[in-house]
Amino acid sequence: MKFTCLSEGRGYYFPPCHIVNISGFRVLFDCPLDLSALSVFSPLPIVTSSLLDEKTSNVSVQSSSNSESVRREVGESLDSKSLIRAEPWYKTVKSLQLWSIYSIDVVLISSPMGMLGLPFLTRLKDFRSKVYVTEAASRLGKLMMEDLVSMHMELRQFYGPEESGCPQWMTWEKLELLPMALKDIVLGSEGTELGGWMPIYSAADIRGCMEKVQSLKYAEEACYNGTLTIKAFSSGLEIGACNWNILSPKGSITYLSGSVFASTTASSFDYKALEGSDVLLYSDFTACNDVDSEKNDFPPATASSYPSDTGSCWETITESWLDSDEYSEEMDKVSFICSCALDSINDGGSVLIPIGRPGVMLKLLEHVSLSLESSNLKVPIYFVSSAAEELLAFSNIIPEWLCGQRQERLYSGQPLFTHIQLSKEKKLLVSPAIHSSKFLTSWQEPCIAFCPHWSLRLGPVVHLLQRWCADPNSLLIMEEGADINLAFLPFKPISMKVLQCSFISGIKLKRAIPLLKILQPKHVLVPEGLRSHISCWNPTISVSYFSENETVVIPKLNNADMYIAMDLAPELLNYTKVIQENNIVRLKGELLVEQGKHQLVLGKKQVLSSQDRPLLFLGRVDLNSLLMALKKMGMKATAQHAQITNGSENVSIVCISEPNEALIEVTATRTMISVADENTASLVSEAVRSTLVSI
Repeated sequence: MKFTCLSEGRGYYFPPCHIVNISGFRVLFDCPLDLSALSVFSPLPIVTSSLLDEKTSNVSVQSSSNSESVRREVGESLDSKSLIRAEPWYKTVKSLQLWSIYSIDVVLISSPMGMLGLPFLTRLKDFRSKVYVTEAASRLGKLMMEDLVSMHMELRQFYGPEESGCPQWMTWEKLELLPMALKDIVLGSEGTELGGWMPIYSAADIRGCMEKVQSLKYAEEACYNGTLTIKAFSSGLEIGACNWNILSPKGSITYLSGSVFASTTASSFDYKALEGSDVLLYSDFTACNDVDSEKNDFPPATASSYPSDTGSCWETITESWLDSDEYSEEMDKVSFICSCALDSINDGGSVLIPIGRPGVMLKLLEHVSLSLESSNLKVPIYFVSSAAEELLAFSNIIPEWLCGQRQERLYSGQPLFTHIQLSKEKKLLVSPAIHSSKFLTSWQEPCIAFCPHWSLRLGPVVHLLQRWCADPNSLLIMEEGADINLAFLPFKPISMKVLQCSFISGIKLKRAIPLLKILQPKHVLVPEGLRSHISCWNPTISVSYFSENETVVIPKLNNADMYIAMDLAPELLNYTKVIQENNIVRLKGELLVEQGKHQLVLGKKQVLSSQDRPLLFLGRVDLNSLLMALKKMGMKATAQHAQITNGSENVSIVCISEPNEALIEVTATRTMISVADENTASLVSEAVRSTLVSI
């Protein structure tokens, strides 16, 4: 098995991306977009005078003098004019484009955000992969993609038809004029990421993508090619987000993505289903961020840093984690956000909430409405998005992917969320766009508005933020992680209040080690950033460490089991030989692979006599014996040792110079003979066979 990390990602909105070779099949985990990179583009201006200013500014930039270019190259301060004024392109995982799309057999999507880049792959003519995603993540991912395309169309209407070929801003002359902060985003720290930018896909591409997706229910079993058995279990990160369990003939593999033990909206992390796998691929980078941000708070890892006793029962462990401070901390954040929103409303300001997590948005929508009701404030709540109506409707029909508290509402006959009642009472107004007649006729201020997009570069948030940015009584609520200075450039000077908040996006370091001790995999792959902590955890378990754009070879853990039909059992007794302390037998039948297990069944034509069967040879080629055999046949040969480029295998090379030239490459698993003359090939083959055991 080989594992390659294509991207470590950056939290919830840009999940990691990996490729794994399992039993001869290549599996891609997630296909995200880095939407934070949209910050290099200028948002769409809405005032007519601003439009004229933008167009004039574009012309002035194109005709700028050499002195202006030099001035910007030496480090002009970053302002709104520094942003790229063009139709945005979207940043994909650059390393993924270096792989042959035809060679990818399976794509597993772990969250709705991990699906946003999928149409870029499925629209390629060589794409033939099987795509698996949970039913809930599939619906949410589709809504997010359609909403992204809808918001982008507003920009295309302003900038005109899409340019053919490379846009002007991607030419090296234009890129050299960018300030360093923008250049780092466009090109990457090493200047190699320009090839990862792509123009937006179309609505037709999304439809074609969804036709190639197989959606799975909770813990539903899917079998690929009779070899890989695949199941999805809740990760707790988001509605429909999951961890993957893969059973192959050579063992079980668990893919652990960003997970939350006690989610306030989504079904909680089902870690029991991941216990005892052969290989655990730990792809939750939250703990690495803890190490980076809290280095001074963590003592150096030692053998005594983590307890060795793992005998606690499941119920005790579950209770201790669920009753931890994480759940109460999340609810405290929600309560604080609601209190800040009420303060702004009482001051006469409005509240803008461009948070892109469906689960968090639904939770805030519910608690904000309850806070308004308890304070006796009659303020309208708007939800403006092309996907809003369908998202709210879908959220009430997916109980299996919601937390226990939500499921209890279903059993008691109550709606899973309160937005249905809010809509009936006209406290919540849902609109597909900010320019729709329904929105304009019902508009009043102050108000609370939920809308995309969290990048502050496209969608209704641009219009509303431009309207309220100068109001010191209004409030903008957004998540931490984005570059605030860069995000606010087009809206400066900004007087409105800004509340940055963070929500749990994965397993923190203090929980990562105990979790691994409980899951007890035979081999675990963890990010390089956790080496100092993992190395002191449990020396009895095999551990490998991975970094971005590096391939890790996972050691072979066990041989594949095979079920042999009863009809073939007599041959096990009649034709068994003991060779090199191993029992060897030749059987003829049909080798099948079903549900990840090998089966040998009776073939249509059986050869009962061993005399009728050609000889087979097995064993390792002894280099000295081979040289002696070649010498007896009158051949002049020399041997030398070498190593394959990746360093994973040693190879011995035998060069034959007389009577004809030939080359023999011998490794631990194969022997390859290269020769042009047929007679010489026959002699060399006989010499190789003389060093082996025949059956």
